[in-house]
Amino acid sequence: MIYLDNAATTRISDLSFESMLPYLKENYGNPSSIYKLGRSNHQVIENARKQIASLLKVSPAEIYFTSCGSEADNWALRGIMYAYKKQGKNHLIVSKIEHHAVLHMAQALEKEGFLVTYLDVDEKGQVNLQQLKQSISDKTALVSIMYANNEVGTIQPVHEIGRICHENNVLYHCDAVQAVGSIPIDISNIDLLSASAHKFNGPKGVGFLYMNKKVKIDNFIEGGGQEKGRRPGTENVAGIVGMAIALKENYELMEEKNKRIEYIRNQLQDSLLEIPGSHFNGDEDYRLPGILNISFEHIDGQSLLFELDLKGICASSGSACNSGSVEASHVLLAMGVPYVLAQGALRLSIGRYNDISEIDATITAIKDAIKYLKK
Repeated sequence: MIYLDNAATTRISDLSFESMLPYLKENYGNPSSIYKLGRSNHQVIENARKQIASLLKVSPAEIYFTSCGSEADNWALRGIMYAYKKQGKNHLIVSKIEHHAVLHMAQALEKEGFLVTYLDVDEKGQVNLQQLKQSISDKTALVSIMYANNEVGTIQPVHEIGRICHENNVLYHCDAVQAVGSIPIDISNIDLLSASAHKFNGPKGVGFLYMNKKVKIDNFIEGGGQEKGRRPGTENVAGIVGMAIALKENYELMEEKNKRIEYIRNQLQDSLLEIPGSHFNGDEDYRLPGILNISFEHIDGQSLLFELDLKGICASSGSACNSGSVEASHVLLAMGVPYVLAQGALRLSIGRYNDISEIDATITAIKDAIKYLKK
């Protein structure tokens, strides 16, 4: 099997996995308990918080643990919009290429009476900054624009977006689930940032929300006093430990890892674009090292995935299967990719455990699958 769907999830690293084991069996105490078995786990959580904060160059008090990136996104949007509604601010701005965790929450907030603006992107997936400036009003509470796109890998000008927001007294939330652990993160102009461990070789079921100390936010759920009372619920000690270790590993390996990943990606890209009717999707200059998105004319993306699966290749399509019907990617359509090409998109996402030896087999499998489907 060749796994090229690292944008969906990654293999947990050995070090991350091993670091979790003691907290699943021997050191299982509830961190909120007053006895030693619990108190020691509380300290373990705080050490992990400090480690993550150090890597992001923020205060540990600004890191809140969640169950995943989607929860962090949902909390950021709903929590901010309801908190600032009390000040007469009921307007949210997002881009059209956000992850569904953001887009679906934005749509839910619209149904609850909030105003939402959906920003356009260009053919490379870059947000229209002029439209952003023109969309901000005295009613705008929050702008939510991702760090890097999960389908095409395009990296947004987050520093400039944050500057525009702050010049207009607006908060900036950034869904960085696909970027954290993959590239260095500049958090200087960001007020809230979401991340998820399983995207950077950590465990599933744990993530975090960075939140600047100045931010006012409503709780997403109610319960006990965990996470300073803002995000109640018994902490996932093992997951938090594994996440901190995985993030530290990726920061230490980042430069060397990304050079290798970019080399593999470029070999794939050059070979696949030799196929007649192939089209690159994204921004070749500003993108994550591991994501490659290519559309093939007269090819159905889901059918291509099935053929690749039979050949032992794990990848994903630019299409999403919803209730038995195949829909073209909202990201590609927002970028102006024609519907038929959006339906024929293939996303290959390379990760830490891929190597160049897998590339020839992948290229051959894709070319053979396309030849078969075109018949």
